[in-house]
Amino acid sequence: MTTDTAEAPAPAVDERLVHRSLPHRLLGRPELGAVVGAVAVFLFFAVTADSFLRMASLSTVLYASSTIGIMAVPVALLMIGGEFDLSTGVMVTTSALVSSMFSYRMTANVWVGVAVSLLATLAIGVFNGWMLTRTKLPSFIITLGTFLMLTGLNLGFTKLISGTVSTKSIGDMDGFASARALFASQLSLGGVTLRITVVWWLVLIMVATWILLRTRAGNWIFAVGGGADAARAVGVPVAGTKIGLYMGVALCAWISGQHLLFSYDVVQSGEGVGNELIYIAAAVIGGCLLTGGYGSAVGAAVGALIFGMASKGIVYAQWDPDWFKFFLGAMLLLATLLNAWIRKRAEASA
Repeated sequence: MTTDTAEAPAPAVDERLVHRSLPHRLLGRPELGAVVGAVAVFLFFAVTADSFLRMASLSTVLYASSTIGIMAVPVALLMIGGEFDLSTGVMVTTSALVSSMFSYRMTANVWVGVAVSLLATLAIGVFNGWMLTRTKLPSFIITLGTFLMLTGLNLGFTKLISGTVSTKSIGDMDGFASARALFASQLSLGGVTLRITVVWWLVLIMVATWILLRTRAGNWIFAVGGGADAARAVGVPVAGTKIGLYMGVALCAWISGQHLLFSYDVVQSGEGVGNELIYIAAAVIGGCLLTGGYGSAVGAAVGALIFGMASKGIVYAQWDPDWFKFFLGAMLLLATLLNAWIRKRAEASA
């Protein structure tokens, strides 16, 4: 008779219940590299630019960051879902042009134009998402085509209706004051003047973070970005999720467009070209992977903050602004390399 002395294998432990140290948890956050970079950029300009730490200067930095961040947050969600949108910069201008021209030509109240613009901009988002899911073409091709079409439409319709490359002034129309209060006003908090875009930006960060981390839709976004076929196999509505992400980008483009219009009451048809790359770069600096399935809304917001500090810090330091794009390019490369290094450290210590 023999006796079995082999020990039974230890039961598997649910990884969600494993206690991790604070440094280990921080290494797993996608926005860690951006936060480190933001602190470094802040300290750098605080030392090199005498006026950078003034309250008025910091308010200007926040305003510049918010105009980028309002778009960078939904672009980050789209990238987590594994897609791009190259039409975002021009879409902002399209939204403003539709509001202005419809209000001026068709009605005496700007709120009608604002409502029509919302529907038109959301339709662009649905078009991008529907074309992507129906044709299976890369989002780069789909949205590049949309970018070119909107660029042409913006210029063509503006010259056809207004006779110039800019819209007519709508500052004396009904509803302009209330629309400006919602989209382009200023707030005074403790003696500091803040633009309303900062409030829009913070609200969007909170909503996007809640969607990503607390809702089923957030799980769907990570799933389709990690692998659309695998997500579809477990019941995730891949097409609906991607169309919804493009609609989210369009909604924020509408908000940015209304801010653009009601800040100046006229819009130049050629504005917005090139801003799409800034939104994508802010999301990448914030930790979003170009391959999808990884990133955070907070990281994209921090990436936008870095852009805001850099763009205004150069002015306060009285540097030649011709070097601004070089500085941003170098910062993008360094942030991407830092994020990759942190992610490898996190995976190695898991």
